[in-house]
Amino acid sequence: MLIQQDPPLHLTYCLNVHRGGTWNENLAAIRDKALAVRDRVSPGKPFGLGLRLSAQAAIDLFLPEPRERAKAFFREHNVYPFTINGFPHGEFHRGRIKEQVYAPDWQSADRRDYTKRLADILADFLPDGAEGSVSTVPCSFKEWIRHDWEVEIMVRCLCDTVGHLADLRERTGREIHVGLEPEPSCYLETTDETIAFFKNWLLTFGRDYLVWEKKWSPQQAEEAIRRHLGVCFDTCHVAIQFEDLAQSLHRYESEGIRISKVQISNAIQAAPTPETCKALEAFEDGTYLHQVKGRDAKTGRIRGWDDIWFAIRNPGELLDLDELRCHFHVPLFFEGNGPLRSTGPSLTPEFWRVLRRGTCKHIEIETYTFDVLPPEIRPPDIVESIAREYEWVLGKWTAGGGNEG
Repeated sequence: MLIQQDPPLHLTYCLNVHRGGTWNENLAAIRDKALAVRDRVSPGKPFGLGLRLSAQAAIDLFLPEPRERAKAFFREHNVYPFTINGFPHGEFHRGRIKEQVYAPDWQSADRRDYTKRLADILADFLPDGAEGSVSTVPCSFKEWIRHDWEVEIMVRCLCDTVGHLADLRERTGREIHVGLEPEPSCYLETTDETIAFFKNWLLTFGRDYLVWEKKWSPQQAEEAIRRHLGVCFDTCHVAIQFEDLAQSLHRYESEGIRISKVQISNAIQAAPTPETCKALEAFEDGTYLHQVKGRDAKTGRIRGWDDIWFAIRNPGELLDLDELRCHFHVPLFFEGNGPLRSTGPSLTPEFWRVLRRGTCKHIEIETYTFDVLPPEIRPPDIVESIAREYEWVLGKWTAGGGNEG
């Protein structure tokens, strides 16, 4: 849905909250859930979709007949996809996912080709005059990358994708950009690491690779990288790193790094007490990775653990910290439970002002963990919950003086 006309800004929610590995399952979720959400928050108006397509769903939609049926469905129901979550390649809700959500990583031709396929599909789905975004893994899981030659492989695969997107734009007039999504425990975690990756790898080695591969000038290669490759800015992930959201956005802007889309999500924050550790036990699940960061009370240094259990198994080791933050996407309207609170206050008025100014055109609500929330705080109805998240975002937007369209 369009929430601002000038500059244009579209809001959606990510369909990764619904189960589904095939396109038929995805379409059923849109029909049964997304349309019900639309009727709650934007009845009678065009409604944006944030698709989540697995590799199998992308293969399903690469065939002309299913894609034409999908386009007919979108027209009939006045909905329009403008962004795709291309982060999870395979199944996302069933069984143990954990660190395998980053596989295949950007060392793999499978990741590259999957992302190209998503871009081709989205270009066909986009309304006239719109641009599309695809979010992706932040290169790799950090411990999987040990050598520079592995980084070179990732940069080549990313730049192959840039070349494909540039050709797609030339051929169709549709502009698609891919957003690397920094996340704790990944090759790209922080704003510093992400900016350094662009400056020291993509805009040097990657630029030269495209000059050789595409026979472009260095200026053409750099322009293509900046146009088609950027950052998916997940507010939960940035807050977990104890970074200021508005300052982080300002830094990307000052470096000329595109914000492909902003995902609105909140994490858990709490004081590092035995009571907190006990409460966090209820949030440990066997499906997703829930990284934890803690800030040293004296030095400000950030410590990290790859999952909840590693952080809370020895509460005494946390006594020198002043705060813990946990990568568990709690509902935007979650205000607290016992000692646990939300990082919601990190979405400051200045953050919303930066968005209104036009730092990106796409905002996506992304809370996918309703099914694994502890029973005492698990909302009973998913449609109602997503509608409440829209109300939360729109309330913040209106309070900040947004111009609804």
